[in-house]
Amino acid sequence: MQHASARRPDPTPPRPGSARRPRAAATAAVTVAGLAAVAALTTTAPALADEPVNAAPLVVPSLREWTGGTGEFRLDDGARVVVPAALSDLGEQLADEVLELTAHRVDVAVGAEPRDGDVVLVLDPALGHAPGGERFDEEGYALDVDPDVLTITAPTRTGVYYGTRSVLQVLVQDDARSAVPVGESLDWPDYETRGFMLDVGRRFFTPEFVRDYIAMMGWFKLNEFQIHLMDNEISPAGGDWSAAYDGFRLASDDPAFAGLASTDGAYDREDWQSFEDAAAAHGVQIVPEIEGPAHARSVIRWKPEVGLAGGNSDHLDLANPETTATMKAIYDEFVPWFEGPDVHMGVDEYFASPALFREYFNTMAAHLRDLGKHPRAWGSFTQMHGSAAGYDRDVTINAWNNGWYSGASAVADGYDFINTNDATHYVVPFADYYHGNGLDDRWIYETWLPHVAGNVTVAPGAPQGAMFAVWNDLVHADYTEQDVHGLVELSFPAMAQKTWAARTPDLPFSGFSALTRTLGLGPGIGVVEFTRGSERPGELSHGAEVTASSADAGHDAAHLTDGQTTTRWATAATDPATITVDLGEPQRVGAVEVEWTTAHPASYDVETSLDGSAWTRAARHTVAGPGVDRVDLPGDAARWVRLIAVVPATDQGLGAWRLSVLGRPDLALGAVATASGTEPGTTFVPAHAVDGDPSTRWSADYSAQPWLAVDLGEPRTIDEVTLRWERASASGFRLDVSDDGTTWTEVASRTGLEAAARTDVVTVEPTTARHLRVTVTAKAMEPWLSLYDVEVRGTTPGGAEIDAEATVRCLAGTAYVAVVVRPEETADVAITTAHGSRTFADVAPGRAAYATFSARAGQVAAGTAQVEVTTDGGVATADVPYAGATC
Repeated sequence: MQHASARRPDPTPPRPGSARRPRAAATAAVTVAGLAAVAALTTTAPALADEPVNAAPLVVPSLREWTGGTGEFRLDDGARVVVPAALSDLGEQLADEVLELTAHRVDVAVGAEPRDGDVVLVLDPALGHAPGGERFDEEGYALDVDPDVLTITAPTRTGVYYGTRSVLQVLVQDDARSAVPVGESLDWPDYETRGFMLDVGRRFFTPEFVRDYIAMMGWFKLNEFQIHLMDNEISPAGGDWSAAYDGFRLASDDPAFAGLASTDGAYDREDWQSFEDAAAAHGVQIVPEIEGPAHARSVIRWKPEVGLAGGNSDHLDLANPETTATMKAIYDEFVPWFEGPDVHMGVDEYFASPALFREYFNTMAAHLRDLGKHPRAWGSFTQMHGSAAGYDRDVTINAWNNGWYSGASAVADGYDFINTNDATHYVVPFADYYHGNGLDDRWIYETWLPHVAGNVTVAPGAPQGAMFAVWNDLVHADYTEQDVHGLVELSFPAMAQKTWAARTPDLPFSGFSALTRTLGLGPGIGVVEFTRGSERPGELSHGAEVTASSADAGHDAAHLTDGQTTTRWATAATDPATITVDLGEPQRVGAVEVEWTTAHPASYDVETSLDGSAWTRAARHTVAGPGVDRVDLPGDAARWVRLIAVVPATDQGLGAWRLSVLGRPDLALGAVATASGTEPGTTFVPAHAVDGDPSTRWSADYSAQPWLAVDLGEPRTIDEVTLRWERASASGFRLDVSDDGTTWTEVASRTGLEAAARTDVVTVEPTTARHLRVTVTAKAMEPWLSLYDVEVRGTTPGGAEIDAEATVRCLAGTAYVAVVVRPEETADVAITTAHGSRTFADVAPGRAAYATFSARAGQVAAGTAQVEVTTDGGVATADVPYAGATC
């Protein structure tokens, strides 16, 4: 397929960030729907009458234009990534990522002619697309998917890289992680800056974490990482700044700067180069920020003579000529480390001389330009002087607060600016201000647009872009870099979506959230844990100990329960395998789910045990192919669950991305939930706790003992309640039940619980009730309280009468167990025997679910078939006996 887009010359930059990007306004939005004009420009063959045209594949951020074809391209082992010499490094990177994300081994062919099955990367500086304008020229790409060859073409390396992100995201959604639908796409961003700022000055983040974040940003096509390298606590006890915490995170080996770097963590030249290398590989520009003249306690600790109040301050003494000289020397030392075109000089919240502040602003901006960098700064002009009169205009401004300096003021004054609004886009982890529990990602995805900053709206395209920020103000609080990630994980794809395509998305937020759980954090992640996708609803095995009879190096069985989307268990052995999961304590087991790679088994048995010695066969199962494979179980208690006689279907051995042992069905799923209240200014409503989405949550009001109640719709026999808390968890709670929602009876309580993100599984005496209420009696993190999920398990009282029978039949000398179930109302039916299991959906009254299971022998011992019937009214189970027989 070829694009008939206009072509125009545009030199390809040698490396992301090596030259300042030209300023461009946001381009016109073109939705995937309504692409008749685009379709007319392409050579996609018309679909046959019986072949549906492929819908646009789901990626984050979504594709701007798509013209669907029919059929699919399949990536298989032995395929090649064909690249020109200029993209050989990207080709090698893509091959490694394909192996990590799909388990397919592909080769790299430099300068080769494409052949069937290849992925082809093309660098074409002349490629253009008028609707995309400069944004397409700098970061856009064309994706052509034929059944035989997949081609990504772009004017720049960054554009080609972004095209590979889209293809990889499509691949990981396929059962075999192999297929991409045939069609064509032209894709580009609306905004030049799509970013994130991390405050490492007040809290050190390890180099490994920083590199992971750069890779993750590239996965979602976010392109600017501002790293705030110097800061201090806001207000030290008793005003004694000598005791204040501060951080300067760059460590020079020049003795002239000895004592400046923080002793509890700093990045040396090698660390920083690793950041730049990661940024170059992932289409990200690093914007380093060295603060001043406020937030400068680190410099004053190092040289007290440059501080106000004799050094008892975090404000520099701008009347002292040595102060500006010192800051220039710091920039002179470290700017050569920085490969990107921009350097941020801070310059905000200085509560001293406005005149000296303006002089410092202009002096340092000029100095950075002398060093070959474009200066950036936080907007402070309105607060400091009432206007920007007299300030250097060749500076890009972070418009962070409408009172200090708004985007509207920046437009009027002619500044390039980035929307970094504190009211909507600041996170101060676990504080009682600035979204201490994380941003309202649903609101960002559904409502916010980059030209809107709190109560100030400018014209679409007026900002250079937008970013969100994490500020670690609480320097003495006990939390980790992973805790911070848990607060902002979904904010990255939400911001990416709205800055790439600045409009209301077609995909509902629930679908977007589910999509991002499938996509994970992308390839190359070493230490950051994927928190939202890690634990399936009702999962009992997350983080559980798991062993296998064999495993290849680097692909051990522990990856089956680690919750990460890019790790897997694999073994080259072709003998039948055994995989054993230890749940830690007896649990009621309702199902096993495995996501197999293309090295899938033909069949296996599921066995359970309470003691690890005596095993009971729960199911015999045949596998259809790669992808998610589920076996429903009767819900008996077990501590150990194992897959045994796992017989490979191919000569590739075996492999699986995930193994999840699940509990019984959740009776609270989709129920009506009410609460004492919701956190002010958010959409973290009670319904999120029962929506089955592990990434949504209820965030409580600030009352002393907030509560959440669930109406199950009719009386149920409750014997287990699962509560999955965010880090702002309950350290104590009480469970009450009620028939009418008015009179309540306590059934369980807990106190003294760990102050952490936590899952509590509470077993209660079987109790019949329609309503369940969770009342928080103590909070781990005042005033916050946040609950991801409430799950309720049990049965409909007394169960429904099940009309079922099981018999043994003989055919050609082989014994078969035959089971028939006749539901009285439309129901899903699951039948499990020692010889296998089957499920049936929507079996109507008057019809039957009928299954036969071969004993693979001429005789069968007496036993029982476990039958589970699920209707709108609940779940009923029965053990149906059958007599032994010899054929």
